[in-house]
Amino acid sequence: MDVSLFDFHLPQSCIAQCPARPRDAARMLHVPEQGDFADLGVRDLPGLLRKGDVMVFNDTRVIPARLTGKRGDATNRGRPDGAKVEVTLHQPVDAYTWRVFAKPARKLNTRDYIVFAPGFAADCIEEGDMGERWLRFNVAGRDLIDMLEKHGIMPLPPYIKRAQEGDDEDRSDYQTMFAEKDGAVAAPTAALHFTDGLLKSVRDAGVTDIRVTLHVGAGTFLPVRVEDTDDHVMHTERAIMSEDIARQLNDARKAGGRIIACGTTSLRTLESACDENGVFHEYDGNTDLFITPGYKFNGTDALMTNFHLPCSTLFMLVSALAGLDRMQAAYKHAIDNGYRFYSYGDACFIERADIA
Repeated sequence: MDVSLFDFHLPQSCIAQCPARPRDAARMLHVPEQGDFADLGVRDLPGLLRKGDVMVFNDTRVIPARLTGKRGDATNRGRPDGAKVEVTLHQPVDAYTWRVFAKPARKLNTRDYIVFAPGFAADCIEEGDMGERWLRFNVAGRDLIDMLEKHGIMPLPPYIKRAQEGDDEDRSDYQTMFAEKDGAVAAPTAALHFTDGLLKSVRDAGVTDIRVTLHVGAGTFLPVRVEDTDDHVMHTERAIMSEDIARQLNDARKAGGRIIACGTTSLRTLESACDENGVFHEYDGNTDLFITPGYKFNGTDALMTNFHLPCSTLFMLVSALAGLDRMQAAYKHAIDNGYRFYSYGDACFIERADIA
């Protein structure tokens, strides 16, 4: 499909720079399968759910994956008095090695090393396209996470403006209440709206909540640089669904319950773990699932998500779920009515449409 079909004008004033406080005070646009849109609040979510539904959350935890260091020459390990380089980790390769996006990438090449702090450094071992580099750190596992917690900053998307040293409030603001498993470098932002009180209200409505894992990569923010969606190469992320969770989902479906994804990452995990007959299976592996209009949804009946960028893979995904014309109309309604967009913005509850 022509990527320009997914374009729309978004005023800068619509881009949220801070979250709603409290989290569940955000607005929410209801996009039913048919009929008029409804302007609601996130706290109205339980009224859109039915007894027996299952709501699926991503339990990944965002690590402070953005680092700034000084370049040195790996050959002689001289004092790192070269250029300052910023890197954002986005996908692990092994215990010591991560794929990163470097800025400026031209200042970090193979044979370079980069020092982030005393006792914390990495070698650049490979170069990729679009500013991607492979870094091999001098620490691994929990020690690497500890170094990131000490010296890194939260990897906010580029449309949220912060000073270079970051903002301490983002350490909690950009983390969902479900965050348990270290590995994401971007938040599953739909779940940022949840509080203990809202989750209790969902449960009180007779809805089961379960967890899957998808470690969100920084590639989610990469622009689509091709003119046709067929030419776009989707970034790869690790997704996990346990055998027990698959069983719970299958049992709920047999009993007539709907499967509702909280966030596009949960949706992509559901779809990756579901076969063409609508049966869920245990899943632990990489997924590069790219969902565009014409995709047949096997594992998802509805989606709670935030408002996404023009021409982004995520706007393509919601357009596949509800129809491109309908989502263009929904986004126009949201813009005209002052909804806040992107990671710290408002929410949208979309019911899947049966599209021929």
